[in-house]
Amino acid sequence: MAVLKCTITAMRKHYSAAFKVKVVLELLKEEKTISQLAAEHGVHPTQLRDWKKQVLDGLPQLFEQSPEAARLAAAQEREREELFAQIGRLTTQLAWLQKKSGLEPPAK
Repeated sequence: MAVLKCTITAMRKHYSAAFKVKVVLELLKEEKTISQLAAEHGVHPTQLRDWKKQVLDGLPQLFEQSPEAARLAAAQEREREELFAQIGRLTTQLAWLQKKSGLEPPAK
């Protein structure tokens, strides 16, 4: 007697981030119901609710500045100030060297 072994693997759909954003934006417009959007895009309504919740929960983080970002911004500002100071020193040195060497460009 032969034993027939049958395995059914669930095929999960994977959606791109761009697709999720597009659908959630349509959902937030509230022009169509969740059921209509689910049928239109072939996504289960529960999945749409989950995506909407993720978006709404994550929105406040867009406006918060993390300590890491603040540290990087401060470091960039310090570097910018140092570079401008160096540009000023080099410009002064160049002008002095041009004047002393007689290669100073004619005045305009």
